[in-house]
Amino acid sequence: MSGNAREAILAAGRLSAQAHGYGGLNMRELAAEVGIKAASIYHHFPSKADLAAAIAERYWQDTKAWLQDVAGALADARASLRQYPDTFRMSLENGNRLCLGSFLGAEYDDLPEHVRKEVQTFADVNVAWIADRLMEAGLTDEKQSVARARAIFAAVAGAQLLARSRSDISLFDVMIDSYRSAGLLPA
Repeated sequence: MSGNAREAILAAGRLSAQAHGYGGLNMRELAAEVGIKAASIYHHFPSKADLAAAIAERYWQDTKAWLQDVAGALADARASLRQYPDTFRMSLENGNRLCLGSFLGAEYDDLPEHVRKEVQTFADVNVAWIADRLMEAGLTDEKQSVARARAIFAAVAGAQLLARSRSDISLFDVMIDSYRSAGLLPA
């Protein structure tokens, strides 16, 4: 049960952090949701910061695996780039949640250092993947790839934020289509 409890805490914590951010992580509420005593969470995660860091680390690892699956399944780098916004759209489809990296990134100044590191890693994983696909597709050279990848990452995250603030997933789709029309993302 110990491993299962840890995984259940991480899963519930992720959903809570995606809806409420670091400040909204409440150990007692998580324990109640998972069906354990609050003290049991501290057996797995000595502090709220340790829990948040573990959630953020798992999040970027899951994102990296998803991105690798997309690149592996779609031999065409342009097709991979067209599918990239789907990872952000999935959060909106899951209870109008925000990407965990975006939510925690907005709270950056208030985060413990080891949580900040995981948030930065999430951004780095996304930017590196996008940059690699841009070069594979012949859309940029190595010198320009990181700058354009950062612009894409920021634009897609921004579209998600605006759509979430309106509880309107169609707004996300319209914005992604506009990025394609403007040439930021491949059409």
